[in-house]
Amino acid sequence: MTKKFIKNLAFCILLIFSLGILAGCSKDNKVKEPLSKSEVLMGTVVTVTLYDSNDEKILDKVFDKVKDLEKTLSINENGTLVDEVNAEAGVKPVKVDEDTYAIVKKGIEYSNLSHGLFDISVGPIVKLWNIGLPEAKVPTQEEINEKLPFIGYKDIELNENDKTIFLKRPGMMIDLGGIAKGYTADVISNILTEEGVKSAIINLGGNVFTHGKKVNGDDWKIGIQNPFSDRGAIVGTLTTSNKSVVTSGIYERYIEKDGVKYHHILSPKTGYPYENEIAGITIVSDTSADGDALSTSVFAMGVEEGMKFVNSIDGIDAIFVTKDNKVYITDGIRSIFQLSNSDFTLAN
Repeated sequence: MTKKFIKNLAFCILLIFSLGILAGCSKDNKVKEPLSKSEVLMGTVVTVTLYDSNDEKILDKVFDKVKDLEKTLSINENGTLVDEVNAEAGVKPVKVDEDTYAIVKKGIEYSNLSHGLFDISVGPIVKLWNIGLPEAKVPTQEEINEKLPFIGYKDIELNENDKTIFLKRPGMMIDLGGIAKGYTADVISNILTEEGVKSAIINLGGNVFTHGKKVNGDDWKIGIQNPFSDRGAIVGTLTTSNKSVVTSGIYERYIEKDGVKYHHILSPKTGYPYENEIAGITIVSDTSADGDALSTSVFAMGVEEGMKFVNSIDGIDAIFVTKDNKVYITDGIRSIFQLSNSDFTLAN
């Protein structure tokens, strides 16, 4: 494990602990203590906490499904379906399962919506940098130039009837890292609904899903991370229920060379990390897959264009934290967001 991963792991554990404190329990409810389980999966800490059930079999079912998804969707594991799709690029279509097909279809939708700012075919560049992995490096311009021609989501061909995926050109590679955690959070929420759970918190390291309400009927209070702190400090809180809260930024994963930090949000156009005034972005949405994909797209746009983009989509809201310690929020969450850190200023 890298030092950066261990630091992020520690933060996630602290965030999980904080969420537990903020959630609380009703004294009148028969479930006196929440039931929680955590495992390191999908490159992060996955934690699911049930507040109205003591049935451990539900959590076992949830984590079995997450492990199945990891085996299917990762490009860092050999033998996954995504690995097979990439290996057959330019050769033949590959038949996949319902989950893989659904997430790739959703990824293409957001690649189109963002005009390629979010692009699931960015795999060749992601593998070149390997940010967050032990083999991470800053590639040369020559290496980047060599990989850029292989990026292009419009050359991903889906067959709805056969459930096949075909990358039309050899050398192409899909990477679902920008949407996989969100999709997984939604799947977990669906399982909990099927099992009758009405009060839970789902946390996949920056992807938080507030499943239902607290057991006493109140909304949840979720902390929005300070992007300049590794200690779990927050900028403010968001009070909500039945919502996905996805936070991403330059603090999550990065490598440093010659005093320059390179974060993990890579541009499919240039092959380098996006550079603008944003330090952190939070997307509030009904589904976590939407929030995950949009966090990358909106980050890439910057504050002004990002605000316009978010406001053009029904049911989506955002919190922008800039490098000069300003916070911008969309109108839809103005009444439920509270700035609590005096180091920051609400700018709109």
